[in-house]
Amino acid sequence: MRIIGGSFKGTKIFEAFDKNTRPLKDLVKESILNILEYSKDSKINLNNSSVLDLFSGTGSFGLECISRGATKVYFVENYEQSIEILNKNIKKLKCENKTKVFNENAFNFFKNKELKNLKLDLIFLDPPYKEENIKIILENIAKLKLLKETGLVVLHRHKKTKDDFGNDFTISRFAKYGISKIIFLKKLIK
Repeated sequence: MRIIGGSFKGTKIFEAFDKNTRPLKDLVKESILNILEYSKDSKINLNNSSVLDLFSGTGSFGLECISRGATKVYFVENYEQSIEILNKNIKKLKCENKTKVFNENAFNFFKNKELKNLKLDLIFLDPPYKEENIKIILENIAKLKLLKETGLVVLHRHKKTKDDFGNDFTISRFAKYGISKIIFLKKLIK
C-alpha cells in the first residue's frame, strides 16, 4: 500500500494483514480523490481542509488527504491492530501535528465533547460491509452540524448493499469499482 499523490507520493505505508480488515484499494482511493479534486460537482479543496476518517483502519485515506494538503485529519478506529498500524503510519510520515486519533467505536465517537465546534470539509465513511446502521451515523453528523455548507460525506460500501441515508442527505454522485460502490452525499438544505 502506498500514498498515491501529493507531498508523500510513492511512500509505502504499513498495512494490516489479517482477515478482520478490508483495506481500501488504491484504485478506489485514487478515483475518490480525483472526483473530489477535479469534478465540477465537488466544491472540496483538499488543501487546507479538515477531514474525518471514520472506521479509518490503518489510515490510508486520511493520510492521502494530508499528503494532498489537508491541515487536520481526525481518525476514528477501535480495532487495536489497525490503531497500532495507523500510529506507525502517522509516525513514519511525520504528520503527528496534523492528526488526531480517537481509539473508540464510531457510534460512540459522536458523544465526544471535542466535536462541539468541529467543522469538517470531508467525512469519509468506510464501515465494514456488514454494518447496517449508516443512517444513525448520518443523523449524528447532521445533528452535530459537523459538515461545512460545502462539505461532503463519501461512503464506501459493497455494491449490493442497500442503505437508508435518512432525511438529511442526498446523493450527489455514485460510482462502482469492482465489488465496491462509492456514494457522495451532500447535506440537504432545510
